[in-house]
Amino acid sequence: MLNTPTDSGNADPSAGRQRAGRPRDERIDAAVPEAVLRILNEVGYSGLTMEAVATLAGTSKPALRRRWRSRQHLVVDVLATTMGTTPTPDTGCTHCDLIAGIGTLSRSFTTAVGRRALPALVADLASDPELESEFLSKFFHPRRASTAEALRRGIRRGDIRADADIDLLLDMLASTTYYRVLFNHLPVTNALAEDVVMVVLGGVATSQWHREHRDDF
Repeated sequence: MLNTPTDSGNADPSAGRQRAGRPRDERIDAAVPEAVLRILNEVGYSGLTMEAVATLAGTSKPALRRRWRSRQHLVVDVLATTMGTTPTPDTGCTHCDLIAGIGTLSRSFTTAVGRRALPALVADLASDPELESEFLSKFFHPRRASTAEALRRGIRRGDIRADADIDLLLDMLASTTYYRVLFNHLPVTNALAEDVVMVVLGGVATSQWHREHRDDF
């Protein structure tokens, strides 16, 4: 009768290490966003392919597929990496905080990935719930949460009415930038963030804030 191996003590200790796979190549992590941005600048979103990114980044399509399920997922990752989720600062000044926070959004949308990828990417979100979830969790919600906290600080300072609808204010503050990027009917100017913040605050600010800033309107 043949002796059959058991799992008790006879397993090759290197087997688990072999199954763990190759370590993540950090060079690819740095090269891929640069490749995506260059392709977007040269040929736009419609011309962006996994093959083109792999070639320019000095890697292979299978290597990209191990990290990103599709080119859309790749763009979402680059969107979060290059446009960032810079938190709205706490400067001690409510309208200064909001102008700075919305300003980073406006500036990021003037980059190649913002101008040339975001409108088409938003269209792709409608048909891919998993992609939409990734976009919201990596890019949209972190920015929104940061600005929401700035608004709550404004309430605690007495600058914004306590009954203000935070979600509505968030939509109003960011929607002008999104609207102009998606439809390109008007430019995203350097002054846009300040203009939007001052108009929005004008409707929900307390009398205290209005007294302090009556010369700004």
